[in-house]
Amino acid sequence: MSNRNNQANKQANKQAARERLRAERERQAKKDRLRRQLIVGGAIVGVLAIAGGIGVVVANMGGDDAKAATGPLVKPANTSGAKGTEIIVGRPDAKNTLDFFEDPRCTYCAAFEQTVGATVEKDIKAGKYKASYYLGTFLDGNLQGTGSKNALSALGAALNVSPDAFLKYKYALYSKEFHPDERGPDKFAGDNYLIKVANTIPALKGNVAFQKAVKDGTYDRWAQEVSNAFNSDEDGKNTPTIRLNGTVLGPDSLQGEDALFSVAAFNSAVDKKLKK
Repeated sequence: MSNRNNQANKQANKQAARERLRAERERQAKKDRLRRQLIVGGAIVGVLAIAGGIGVVVANMGGDDAKAATGPLVKPANTSGAKGTEIIVGRPDAKNTLDFFEDPRCTYCAAFEQTVGATVEKDIKAGKYKASYYLGTFLDGNLQGTGSKNALSALGAALNVSPDAFLKYKYALYSKEFHPDERGPDKFAGDNYLIKVANTIPALKGNVAFQKAVKDGTYDRWAQEVSNAFNSDEDGKNTPTIRLNGTVLGPDSLQGEDALFSVAAFNSAVDKKLKK
């Protein structure tokens, strides 16, 4: 009886996974259409500004983005690259590099992390591969709000504490307990909520410096630069995307249903491409 129930549960989970993936593809298509519309709209605004001599139009667009773009760039510890946008966690001598493309508000990234996150963390510690994180904020535009940018800034504050604090905080943000539904309130936009989640991580619990960085937006400019790096990578079109040693895993950028929601399938896809 239990075997039949387990089989039924597996089938139900796969069906749910298919529905989530279908919704994700539809959402990505809408994002592409919106991007094209914004490009056209931006061109029209530019023409009007030149014709009418009203450059002040730009000043009223994207207050938070403008602040992040002009604020000081503070790079968290444990980052590399000219602007600190390279987030690499793991042993420097690891032969393999696994790239993760995620957005903090992404429901499907949360599903992936909830299923495979613990395995990834274990493999990083074992030196099976080092992980490089590409974090985007495009869902703020798609869904409206600032939660992805705010969460990414807070992740920078966690990374400044330690790579382990960063991993555990990221895992907590994606957990069933704390990750908000895309259709619900933008909880990550609130600093107090991000600090509440952080208080479940020993290295961040009651950490005054971490909390101050979150409230002050110390890493807001850095978060913008990380998001820009995500956008400039050709594989940063869908989330989650997993890339091993430069090759995207799975039949498409969404990794396929099994790779997203099965530890066994994820391990199989990775093991086939590992450098020995």
